[in-house]
Amino acid sequence: MEVILRQDVEGIGKSGNIVKVKDGFARNFLLPKRLAVPWTASNIKSLELEKQRQSLKSEKDKKEAGELKDKLDSLSLTIPVLIQEKDKLYGSITVLEIQRALKEEGFDIDKNHVILEEPIKSLGIYQIPIKLHPEVSAQIKVWVVKK
Repeated sequence: MEVILRQDVEGIGKSGNIVKVKDGFARNFLLPKRLAVPWTASNIKSLELEKQRQSLKSEKDKKEAGELKDKLDSLSLTIPVLIQEKDKLYGSITVLEIQRALKEEGFDIDKNHVILEEPIKSLGIYQIPIKLHPEVSAQIKVWVVKK
C-alpha cells in the first residue's frame, strides 16, 4: 500500500514523502495514529496546501522572532543578589530567575528558550543566549550585582 507520511517516521521516511509499506502496517499503525494518509490525488493536494500554510506560518513566526530579537539584543537585565565572602552567591542564578527578570521587563519568554549551560554562581556580567526560533536567537546581557 502506498501512503503519504504526515509526520517523520523513523525507518520509513520523512513528512510529505510517498512510501510503499505493507498493508497491515499501514492499516494497524500508520493510519490509526494519523502518521500517514492513503495515497490519493485529493490527499496529495490537501498535503500541499497544508505545507503552504505551515511555510507561511513559519515565515510569520520567523519575522516576529526577528523583531523580538532586535528588542532583546539591546536589553540589559540587572539581578541583585545577596553574597557571601569572596563575592560568592548564597544560591545561584538559574533560568527561572532570568525568566522572571525578563517578565518584569515585559517580555514573556518560555524558560526552555533561555539557554544557560550552568547556573551563575558569582557576580559579574554574562551574555545569555535566548533561542526565539530555530533560525533566530538573541543575546541578552545579565548583570549580577550585590544587593
